[in-house]
Amino acid sequence: MIVSFNVNGEDRVANVAGSESLLQVLREELGLPGSKNACEQGECGSCSVELDGAIVTSCLVMAADCEGSAVTTIEGIGSDKELHAVQQALIDHGAVQCGFCTPGFVVTAAHLFEKNPHPETNEIKEALSGNICRCTGYGAILRSLEALAEEAR
Repeated sequence: MIVSFNVNGEDRVANVAGSESLLQVLREELGLPGSKNACEQGECGSCSVELDGAIVTSCLVMAADCEGSAVTTIEGIGSDKELHAVQQALIDHGAVQCGFCTPGFVVTAAHLFEKNPHPETNEIKEALSGNICRCTGYGAILRSLEALAEEAR
């Protein structure tokens, strides 16, 4: 089945088998490997993308259901010339280790800061609650986003 949707601001078409997840199509069909395939159960957040204005785990979304949708992946956050403020904050505060969870955290945090440029700590924690990091223990990630929120005030 052919699915037409917008990915990172570009109209795209994918040939989708009925059982393929959005994650599989993004990575294998459309050549966007940034969203990571970790748990395939929607538990870790490594594959988080924005779908029609909401953060979702793309491993649980059927690609066939994305007809006409708008998707933003990590590749659509920032650019080669200028990082998104969330990306820069994570780098500045040493919040990136192995990087496997980073795409999901960045997409989720960018979505939060788009909705609320200066979230409180509890709002940041709530937004990131669907993302698991196996390396940092979250301290550096939280501090970096708190600093970004403070800069926006």
